[in-house]
Amino acid sequence: MTAVLGAGAALRIDELPDPTVLLDAQRRVVELSAGACHLLGRRPDELVGRTLADSVGARDAGGRPVWADGWGHAAVLRSVRLVPEQLLLFRRPDGRDQIVGAAAAYRRDAGGGVTGAVVSLRDLRRRARGERAVETVSTVSHELRSPLTSVKGYTSLLLSRWDRIGDGDKKAMLAQVHHDADRVTRLVTELLDISRLESGRLALGRRRVDLPALADDVVRKVRLEYPELSVETDWPKGLPLAWADPDKVEQVLTNLVENACKYASPRDLTLRGGHEGDQVWVSVGDHGEGIPDEDLPRLFTKFFRRDRGRPTGSGLGLWISRGLVEAHGGRLEATSRLGEGSTFRFTLPAS
Repeated sequence: MTAVLGAGAALRIDELPDPTVLLDAQRRVVELSAGACHLLGRRPDELVGRTLADSVGARDAGGRPVWADGWGHAAVLRSVRLVPEQLLLFRRPDGRDQIVGAAAAYRRDAGGGVTGAVVSLRDLRRRARGERAVETVSTVSHELRSPLTSVKGYTSLLLSRWDRIGDGDKKAMLAQVHHDADRVTRLVTELLDISRLESGRLALGRRRVDLPALADDVVRKVRLEYPELSVETDWPKGLPLAWADPDKVEQVLTNLVENACKYASPRDLTLRGGHEGDQVWVSVGDHGEGIPDEDLPRLFTKFFRRDRGRPTGSGLGLWISRGLVEAHGGRLEATSRLGEGSTFRFTLPAS
């Protein structure tokens, strides 16, 4: 396809970088690029000779048909050539609406009359994915800064004043460095898990997991950050082993215990387990102020952080935790009552 887009300029429409549609004076499709066909999910013969409002139900953000009865009001001004990008809704063949960005340039004759338009389309799903990726990297990078600053500070102090620091202080500093290094490792793991979960490429190293022993290890590690942590445990005798990836289960349980400490209190947490049929379950409960009903459905969405408590972190922990649990074939759910506390419970297949 060849389109004359300007004085003396002849281009193949498929050479243009964005999906492109050419309209005539009656706003009907004359030509369109292969990229536009792919974006709109239509064959050329389904679009050529028809308006976008008629063929794909093109509508603006207010639900009004686009260019169904005429060009925009500014088109009567000969000096107006470009139409700024706006959000449009297109109806795909499966009936779903797709949001695209559309910018246009009017084509005018010698007298200034509009003889058509060149419409450039942009798939905003890619833009949204890119923005989410940037937000993810920015958020995790911010979270990395704190433990790395701590590691840098303590190691610099130890290197410069080793002979003047007592053995007890050295041990405390090294323990903190070890803890912060673990935190960095977890954040990097979270970043990798985001990519793997979204692409469906998460690999699990399943083996038999002793949940009470793993939970004791999690509590010991979290207590390094929250020395006042107190946990009541309840594990029934004969609890089956879980058939799971121990590293991923530890990641989930650590996140739940740390969240309880941050948003409720590190005191008087409850850590329980049990089994139902071919599944084992673990719950982490707190005695905090609870979670409002309107926040419960959003807890497991990306970047969600409640305004209450001490909101820190990336807002990715619960989203990743649910993804890890579901990758095992289990479920992660939350219940809460205002003024009484919250409970997070997840299931795993039994060995």
